[in-house]
Amino acid sequence: MPAMAGRYPSSPQTDMSFSSNQKRLAAWAAIAVALWLLLSVLAPVLMPFLMAGVLAYVLHPPVEKLHARGLPRWLGAGIALALVILVVLSVALLIVPVITKQVPLFKAQVPLLLDKAGAYLQVLGARWGVPVHLDVSQVREWIKELITGNEGDILGGLLSSLRIGGSALAAVFGNLVLTPIVAYYLLLDWGPMVERTKHMIPPRWREGVQSFLDETDAVLGQYLRGQLVVMGVLAVFYTVGLMLVGLDLALPIGVFTGLAVFVPYLGFGVGLVLGLLAAALEFQTLWGVAMVALVYSVGQAVESFVVTPRLLGERIGLHPIAVIFALMAFGHLFGFIGVLVALPASAVLLVAVRRVRRSYLGSDLYLKAPMPAAPAPAASSSRESGA
Repeated sequence: MPAMAGRYPSSPQTDMSFSSNQKRLAAWAAIAVALWLLLSVLAPVLMPFLMAGVLAYVLHPPVEKLHARGLPRWLGAGIALALVILVVLSVALLIVPVITKQVPLFKAQVPLLLDKAGAYLQVLGARWGVPVHLDVSQVREWIKELITGNEGDILGGLLSSLRIGGSALAAVFGNLVLTPIVAYYLLLDWGPMVERTKHMIPPRWREGVQSFLDETDAVLGQYLRGQLVVMGVLAVFYTVGLMLVGLDLALPIGVFTGLAVFVPYLGFGVGLVLGLLAAALEFQTLWGVAMVALVYSVGQAVESFVVTPRLLGERIGLHPIAVIFALMAFGHLFGFIGVLVALPASAVLLVAVRRVRRSYLGSDLYLKAPMPAAPAPAASSSRESGA
Protein backbone atom coordinates (compact mmCIF):
# COMPACT_ATOMS: atom_id res chain seq x y z
CA MET A 1 0.00 0.00 0.00
CA PRO A 2 2.80 2.49 0.65
CA ALA A 3 3.99 1.88 -2.89
CA MET A 4 0.52 2.59 -4.19
CA ALA A 5 0.45 5.83 -2.21
CA GLY A 6 3.73 6.89 -3.81
CA ARG A 7 2.35 6.24 -7.29
CA TYR A 8 -0.80 8.34 -6.66
CA PRO A 9 0.22 11.49 -4.78
CA SER A 10 -2.42 13.60 -3.11
CA SER A 11 -3.87 16.58 -5.12
CA PRO A 12 -1.87 19.79 -4.61
CA GLN A 13 -3.41 22.74 -2.79
CA THR A 14 -5.23 25.17 -5.12
CA ASP A 15 -3.11 28.28 -5.86
CA MET A 16 -5.28 31.43 -5.56
CA SER A 17 -2.49 33.95 -6.27
CA PHE A 18 -2.87 36.27 -9.31
CA SER A 19 -0.31 36.67 -12.05
CA SER A 20 1.39 39.99 -12.77
CA ASN A 21 -0.71 40.54 -15.91
CA GLN A 22 -3.92 39.97 -13.97
CA LYS A 23 -2.82 42.43 -11.29
CA ARG A 24 -2.00 45.10 -13.90
CA LEU A 25 -5.33 44.55 -15.62
CA ALA A 26 -7.19 44.87 -12.31
CA ALA A 27 -5.29 48.07 -11.48
CA TRP A 28 -6.15 49.68 -14.83
CA ALA A 29 -9.79 48.59 -14.45
CA ALA A 30 -9.93 50.17 -10.99
CA ILE A 31 -8.43 53.42 -12.36
CA ALA A 32 -10.96 53.49 -15.20
CA VAL A 33 -13.89 52.95 -12.82
CA ALA A 34 -12.60 55.66 -10.46
CA LEU A 35 -12.25 58.12 -13.35
CA TRP A 36 -15.73 57.29 -14.59
CA LEU A 37 -17.26 57.87 -11.16
CA LEU A 38 -15.33 61.12 -10.77
CA LEU A 39 -16.50 62.39 -14.16
CA SER A 40 -20.09 61.42 -13.35
CA VAL A 41 -20.00 63.39 -10.10
CA LEU A 42 -18.31 66.44 -11.65
CA ALA A 43 -20.29 66.41 -14.92
CA PRO A 44 -22.33 69.59 -14.14
CA VAL A 45 -19.19 71.71 -13.74
CA LEU A 46 -17.07 70.13 -16.48
CA MET A 47 -18.83 71.66 -19.50
CA PRO A 48 -16.90 75.00 -19.63
CA PHE A 49 -13.61 73.15 -19.12
CA LEU A 50 -14.48 70.64 -21.86
CA MET A 51 -15.43 73.44 -24.24
CA ALA A 52 -12.24 75.30 -23.32
CA GLY A 53 -10.17 72.17 -24.03
CA VAL A 54 -11.74 71.75 -27.47
CA LEU A 55 -11.22 75.45 -28.21
CA ALA A 56 -7.59 75.31 -27.09
CA TYR A 57 -7.00 72.18 -29.22
CA VAL A 58 -8.39 73.96 -32.29
CA LEU A 59 -6.48 77.20 -31.69
CA HIS A 60 -3.16 75.62 -30.67
CA PRO A 61 -1.72 75.28 -34.24
CA PRO A 62 -2.26 78.95 -35.23
CA VAL A 63 -0.90 80.10 -31.86
CA GLU A 64 2.21 77.98 -32.44
CA LYS A 65 2.64 79.51 -35.91
CA LEU A 66 2.41 83.01 -34.47
CA HIS A 67 4.91 82.10 -31.76
CA ALA A 68 7.31 80.68 -34.37
CA ARG A 69 7.27 84.08 -36.09
CA GLY A 70 8.45 85.80 -32.95
CA LEU A 71 5.13 86.77 -31.39
CA PRO A 72 4.88 86.15 -27.63
CA ARG A 73 2.67 83.20 -26.76
CA TRP A 74 0.41 85.25 -24.53
CA LEU A 75 -0.21 87.72 -27.35
CA GLY A 76 -0.83 84.99 -29.93
CA ALA A 77 -3.34 83.27 -27.64
CA GLY A 78 -5.09 86.58 -27.04
CA ILE A 79 -5.31 87.33 -30.77
CA ALA A 80 -6.69 83.86 -31.59
CA LEU A 81 -9.36 84.03 -28.87
CA ALA A 82 -10.26 87.59 -29.84
CA LEU A 83 -10.87 86.48 -33.43
CA VAL A 84 -13.14 83.64 -32.26
CA ILE A 85 -15.11 85.99 -30.02
CA LEU A 86 -15.37 88.47 -32.90
CA VAL A 87 -16.82 85.80 -35.20
CA VAL A 88 -19.38 84.72 -32.58
CA LEU A 89 -20.41 88.33 -31.94
CA SER A 90 -20.69 88.98 -35.68
CA VAL A 91 -23.06 86.07 -36.13
CA ALA A 92 -25.09 87.22 -33.13
CA LEU A 93 -25.26 90.79 -34.43
CA LEU A 94 -26.26 89.42 -37.82
CA ILE A 95 -29.24 87.45 -36.57
CA VAL A 96 -30.46 89.19 -33.40
CA PRO A 97 -31.72 92.33 -35.23
CA VAL A 98 -33.63 90.07 -37.63
CA ILE A 99 -35.41 88.37 -34.72
CA THR A 100 -36.14 91.60 -32.84
CA LYS A 101 -37.64 93.22 -35.95
CA GLN A 102 -39.55 90.22 -37.28
CA VAL A 103 -41.28 89.04 -34.10
CA PRO A 104 -43.28 92.29 -33.46
CA LEU A 105 -44.21 92.40 -37.15
CA PHE A 106 -45.34 88.80 -36.97
CA LYS A 107 -47.60 89.56 -34.00
CA ALA A 108 -49.14 92.45 -35.92
CA GLN A 109 -49.61 90.40 -39.08
CA VAL A 110 -51.19 87.34 -37.41
CA PRO A 111 -54.80 88.63 -37.74
CA LEU A 112 -54.31 89.45 -41.43
CA LEU A 113 -52.71 86.07 -42.07
CA LEU A 114 -55.63 84.33 -40.37
CA ASP A 115 -58.16 86.28 -42.43
CA LYS A 116 -56.33 85.35 -45.63
CA ALA A 117 -56.10 81.72 -44.58
CA GLY A 118 -59.86 81.63 -43.86
CA ALA A 119 -60.69 83.18 -47.22
CA TYR A 120 -58.36 80.77 -49.02
CA LEU A 121 -59.97 77.76 -47.34
CA GLN A 122 -63.44 78.98 -48.27
CA VAL A 123 -62.43 79.39 -51.92
CA LEU A 124 -60.80 75.96 -51.92
CA GLY A 125 -63.86 74.38 -50.34
CA ALA A 126 -66.18 76.02 -52.87
CA ARG A 127 -64.00 74.77 -55.71
CA TRP A 128 -64.15 71.16 -54.48
CA GLY A 129 -67.76 71.37 -53.33
CA VAL A 130 -66.89 70.90 -49.65
CA PRO A 131 -68.13 73.60 -47.23
CA VAL A 132 -65.13 74.83 -45.23
CA HIS A 133 -65.33 77.57 -42.63
CA LEU A 134 -62.50 78.81 -40.43
CA ASP A 135 -63.60 80.55 -37.26
CA VAL A 136 -60.93 83.24 -37.24
CA SER A 137 -62.08 84.75 -33.97
CA GLN A 138 -61.84 81.39 -32.21
CA VAL A 139 -58.35 80.81 -33.62
CA ARG A 140 -57.32 84.23 -32.39
CA GLU A 141 -58.56 83.37 -28.90
CA TRP A 142 -56.63 80.11 -28.96
CA ILE A 143 -53.45 81.90 -29.98
CA LYS A 144 -54.00 84.54 -27.32
CA GLU A 145 -54.49 81.90 -24.63
CA LEU A 146 -51.45 80.02 -25.89
CA ILE A 147 -49.28 83.14 -25.66
CA THR A 148 -50.65 84.80 -22.54
CA GLY A 149 -52.64 82.12 -20.71
CA ASN A 150 -55.04 82.91 -17.91
CA GLU A 151 -54.36 85.96 -15.86
CA GLY A 152 -53.84 83.91 -12.74
CA ASP A 153 -51.29 81.70 -14.43
CA ILE A 154 -49.16 84.57 -15.71
CA LEU A 155 -47.64 85.44 -12.35
CA GLY A 156 -46.95 81.84 -11.40
CA GLY A 157 -45.49 81.05 -14.82
CA LEU A 158 -43.39 84.19 -14.72
CA LEU A 159 -41.99 83.42 -11.27
CA SER A 160 -41.32 79.81 -12.26
CA SER A 161 -39.56 80.85 -15.45
CA LEU A 162 -37.51 83.39 -13.52
CA ARG A 163 -36.39 80.73 -11.08
CA ILE A 164 -35.63 78.05 -13.64
CA GLY A 165 -34.72 80.11 -16.67
CA GLY A 166 -32.78 82.61 -14.59
CA SER A 167 -30.46 79.97 -13.20
CA ALA A 168 -30.03 78.42 -16.63
CA LEU A 169 -29.33 81.83 -18.15
CA ALA A 170 -26.79 82.56 -15.42
CA ALA A 171 -25.11 79.22 -16.13
CA VAL A 172 -24.97 79.97 -19.87
CA PHE A 173 -23.42 83.38 -19.34
CA GLY A 174 -21.06 81.94 -16.75
CA ASN A 175 -19.88 79.33 -19.23
CA LEU A 176 -19.48 81.96 -21.95
CA VAL A 177 -17.26 84.00 -19.67
CA LEU A 178 -15.35 81.10 -18.13
CA THR A 179 -14.69 79.16 -21.34
CA PRO A 180 -12.40 81.74 -23.06
CA ILE A 181 -10.55 82.40 -19.79
CA VAL A 182 -9.79 78.69 -19.28
CA ALA A 183 -8.92 78.31 -22.98
CA TYR A 184 -6.47 81.21 -22.72
CA TYR A 185 -4.56 79.61 -19.84
CA LEU A 186 -4.61 76.23 -21.60
CA LEU A 187 -3.06 77.83 -24.70
CA LEU A 188 -0.31 79.40 -22.58
CA ASP A 189 0.61 76.07 -20.99
CA TRP A 190 -0.37 73.68 -23.79
CA GLY A 191 3.10 72.31 -24.62
CA PRO A 192 4.30 71.61 -21.05
CA MET A 193 0.89 70.24 -20.11
CA VAL A 194 0.96 67.75 -22.99
CA GLU A 195 4.49 66.68 -22.06
CA ARG A 196 3.51 66.15 -18.41
CA THR A 197 0.59 64.03 -19.55
CA LYS A 198 2.84 61.93 -21.79
CA HIS A 199 5.24 61.24 -18.91
CA MET A 200 2.35 59.61 -17.02
CA ILE A 201 2.15 56.93 -19.73
CA PRO A 202 4.27 53.83 -19.03
CA PRO A 203 7.52 54.02 -21.05
CA ARG A 204 6.86 50.75 -22.87
CA TRP A 205 3.58 52.18 -24.24
CA ARG A 206 4.71 55.69 -25.15
CA GLU A 207 5.77 54.96 -28.71
CA GLY A 208 2.47 53.27 -29.59
CA VAL A 209 0.37 55.90 -27.83
CA GLN A 210 2.29 58.73 -29.52
CA SER A 211 1.76 57.13 -32.92
CA PHE A 212 -1.96 56.75 -32.20
CA LEU A 213 -2.25 60.38 -31.06
CA ASP A 214 -0.41 61.65 -34.14
CA GLU A 215 -2.74 59.74 -36.46
CA THR A 216 -5.80 60.91 -34.50
CA ASP A 217 -4.59 64.50 -34.64
CA ALA A 218 -4.24 64.31 -38.42
CA VAL A 219 -7.74 62.86 -38.83
CA LEU A 220 -9.32 65.47 -36.54
CA GLY A 221 -7.53 68.23 -38.43
CA GLN A 222 -9.05 66.92 -41.65
CA TYR A 223 -12.46 66.88 -39.95
CA LEU A 224 -12.21 70.51 -38.81
CA ARG A 225 -11.12 71.70 -42.24
CA GLY A 226 -13.92 69.70 -43.85
CA GLN A 227 -16.45 71.17 -41.43
CA LEU A 228 -15.39 74.69 -42.37
CA VAL A 229 -15.84 73.83 -46.07
CA VAL A 230 -19.32 72.41 -45.37
CA MET A 231 -20.34 75.55 -43.50
CA GLY A 232 -19.13 77.78 -46.34
CA VAL A 233 -20.86 75.74 -49.05
CA LEU A 234 -24.18 75.67 -47.20
CA ALA A 235 -24.02 79.38 -46.36
CA VAL A 236 -23.66 80.15 -50.08
CA PHE A 237 -26.39 77.65 -50.99
CA TYR A 238 -29.00 78.99 -48.57
CA THR A 239 -28.18 82.64 -49.37
CA VAL A 240 -28.45 82.11 -53.14
CA GLY A 241 -31.59 79.96 -52.79
CA LEU A 242 -33.41 82.51 -50.64
CA MET A 243 -32.34 85.32 -53.00
CA LEU A 244 -33.80 83.42 -55.94
CA VAL A 245 -37.06 83.09 -54.03
CA GLY A 246 -37.02 86.85 -53.50
CA LEU A 247 -36.59 87.06 -49.74
CA ASP A 248 -35.25 90.42 -48.60
CA LEU A 249 -33.44 88.92 -45.59
CA ALA A 250 -31.77 86.22 -47.67
CA LEU A 251 -28.22 87.27 -46.77
CA PRO A 252 -28.40 87.27 -42.93
CA ILE A 253 -30.69 84.24 -42.70
CA GLY A 254 -28.75 82.23 -45.31
CA VAL A 255 -25.35 82.98 -43.76
CA PHE A 256 -26.64 82.17 -40.26
CA THR A 257 -28.14 78.86 -41.41
CA GLY A 258 -24.92 77.85 -43.15
CA LEU A 259 -22.74 78.66 -40.16
CA ALA A 260 -25.17 77.11 -37.67
CA VAL A 261 -25.01 73.67 -39.33
CA PHE A 262 -21.94 73.10 -37.16
CA VAL A 263 -24.60 72.13 -34.58
CA PRO A 264 -26.47 69.36 -36.46
CA TYR A 265 -30.26 69.69 -36.72
CA LEU A 266 -30.50 72.58 -34.23
CA GLY A 267 -28.82 75.08 -36.56
CA PHE A 268 -30.98 73.96 -39.47
CA GLY A 269 -34.13 74.16 -37.33
CA VAL A 270 -33.44 77.71 -36.15
CA GLY A 271 -32.64 78.82 -39.70
CA LEU A 272 -35.82 77.18 -41.01
CA VAL A 273 -38.00 78.96 -38.42
CA LEU A 274 -36.39 82.30 -39.23
CA GLY A 275 -36.82 81.76 -42.97
CA LEU A 276 -40.47 80.76 -42.71
CA LEU A 277 -41.19 83.66 -40.36
CA ALA A 278 -39.59 86.16 -42.74
CA ALA A 279 -41.43 84.64 -45.72
CA ALA A 280 -44.79 84.83 -43.95
CA LEU A 281 -44.26 88.50 -43.13
CA GLU A 282 -42.88 89.52 -46.51
CA PHE A 283 -44.92 87.51 -49.00
CA GLN A 284 -48.08 86.92 -46.94
CA THR A 285 -48.94 84.10 -49.32
CA LEU A 286 -48.82 80.35 -48.93
CA TRP A 287 -46.82 80.08 -52.15
CA GLY A 288 -43.98 82.26 -50.86
CA VAL A 289 -43.77 80.30 -47.59
CA ALA A 290 -43.82 77.03 -49.54
CA MET A 291 -40.94 78.18 -51.77
CA VAL A 292 -38.79 79.02 -48.73
CA ALA A 293 -39.66 75.66 -47.19
CA LEU A 294 -38.63 74.00 -50.48
CA VAL A 295 -35.22 75.73 -50.35
CA TYR A 296 -34.63 74.43 -46.84
CA SER A 297 -35.85 70.94 -47.74
CA VAL A 298 -33.46 70.73 -50.69
CA GLY A 299 -30.67 72.17 -48.54
CA GLN A 300 -31.20 69.60 -45.80
CA ALA A 301 -31.23 66.75 -48.34
CA VAL A 302 -28.06 68.03 -50.02
CA GLU A 303 -26.34 68.45 -46.65
CA SER A 304 -27.32 65.03 -45.28
CA PHE A 305 -26.72 62.90 -48.37
CA VAL A 306 -24.14 64.79 -50.45
CA VAL A 307 -22.18 67.58 -48.75
CA THR A 308 -21.52 66.11 -45.28
CA PRO A 309 -20.81 62.52 -46.43
CA ARG A 310 -18.57 63.68 -49.30
CA LEU A 311 -16.69 66.63 -47.81
CA LEU A 312 -16.43 65.24 -44.28
CA GLY A 313 -16.58 61.50 -44.83
CA GLU A 314 -13.90 61.47 -47.52
CA ARG A 315 -11.59 63.76 -45.51
CA ILE A 316 -11.68 61.59 -42.39
CA GLY A 317 -11.87 58.31 -44.30
CA LEU A 318 -15.48 57.43 -43.43
CA HIS A 319 -17.87 56.01 -46.00
CA PRO A 320 -21.01 58.17 -46.54
CA ILE A 321 -23.18 55.40 -45.09
CA ALA A 322 -20.90 55.29 -42.04
CA VAL A 323 -21.30 59.06 -41.56
CA ILE A 324 -25.11 58.80 -41.62
CA PHE A 325 -25.02 55.79 -39.28
CA ALA A 326 -22.66 57.59 -36.87
CA LEU A 327 -24.99 60.60 -36.63
CA MET A 328 -28.02 58.38 -35.99
CA ALA A 329 -26.25 56.04 -33.55
CA PHE A 330 -24.57 58.70 -31.42
CA GLY A 331 -27.77 60.76 -31.40
CA HIS A 332 -29.74 57.75 -30.20
CA LEU A 333 -27.23 56.87 -27.49
CA PHE A 334 -26.26 60.30 -26.16
CA GLY A 335 -28.91 62.71 -27.44
CA PHE A 336 -27.95 66.17 -28.68
CA ILE A 337 -24.38 65.94 -27.34
CA GLY A 338 -23.99 62.65 -29.20
CA VAL A 339 -25.01 64.28 -32.50
CA LEU A 340 -22.56 67.08 -31.81
CA VAL A 341 -19.57 64.77 -31.26
CA ALA A 342 -20.60 61.96 -33.61
CA LEU A 343 -18.18 62.71 -36.46
CA PRO A 344 -15.06 63.62 -34.43
CA ALA A 345 -15.64 60.61 -32.17
CA SER A 346 -16.08 58.41 -35.24
CA ALA A 347 -12.81 59.76 -36.62
CA VAL A 348 -11.00 58.69 -33.44
CA LEU A 349 -12.69 55.29 -33.52
CA LEU A 350 -11.67 54.95 -37.16
CA VAL A 351 -8.02 55.31 -36.19
CA ALA A 352 -8.43 52.62 -33.52
CA VAL A 353 -10.20 50.27 -35.97
CA ARG A 354 -7.42 50.75 -38.54
CA ARG A 355 -4.80 49.82 -35.96
CA VAL A 356 -6.74 46.77 -34.79
CA ARG A 357 -7.11 45.66 -38.41
CA ARG A 358 -3.36 46.06 -39.09
CA SER A 359 -2.56 44.10 -35.93
CA TYR A 360 -4.93 41.34 -36.96
CA LEU A 361 -3.53 41.10 -40.49
CA GLY A 362 -0.01 40.82 -39.06
CA SER A 363 -0.87 38.33 -36.32
CA ASP A 364 -0.30 34.58 -36.25
CA LEU A 365 -4.06 34.11 -36.12
CA TYR A 366 -4.28 35.47 -39.67
CA LEU A 367 -0.90 34.46 -41.16
CA LYS A 368 -0.04 31.13 -39.54
CA ALA A 369 -1.41 28.20 -41.52
CA PRO A 370 -2.96 25.28 -39.60
CA MET A 371 -0.87 22.12 -39.19
CA PRO A 372 -1.81 19.48 -41.79
CA ALA A 373 -3.52 16.43 -40.36
CA ALA A 374 -1.62 13.11 -40.45
CA PRO A 375 -2.90 10.80 -43.20
CA ALA A 376 -4.88 7.81 -41.98
CA PRO A 377 -3.40 4.35 -42.84
CA ALA A 378 -5.00 2.67 -45.81
CA ALA A 379 -7.25 -0.28 -45.04
CA SER A 380 -5.95 -2.34 -47.97
CA SER A 381 -2.32 -2.17 -46.85
CA SER A 382 -3.26 -3.33 -43.37
CA ARG A 383 -5.08 -6.33 -44.82
CA GLU A 384 -2.05 -7.22 -46.98
CA SER A 385 0.32 -7.06 -44.07
CA GLY A 386 -2.01 -9.26 -42.06
CA ALA A 387 -2.16 -11.76 -44.86
